[in-house]
Amino acid sequence: MSITQQYLLDLHRTRAHGTPHPPAPGRHDLAVLRALVRRLRRRAS
Repeated sequence: MSITQQYLLDLHRTRAHGTPHPPAPGRHDLAVLRALVRRLRRRAS
């Protein structure tokens, strides 16, 4: 099952149960990478 298929299945489940939707795949990737780079730079200094 691909990431997109899993996301669509999760969306269907959340709509059926009335719970909040999960974030789209890859939506926060850039922010996570930036935080990782900042942390690694702090450790190096």
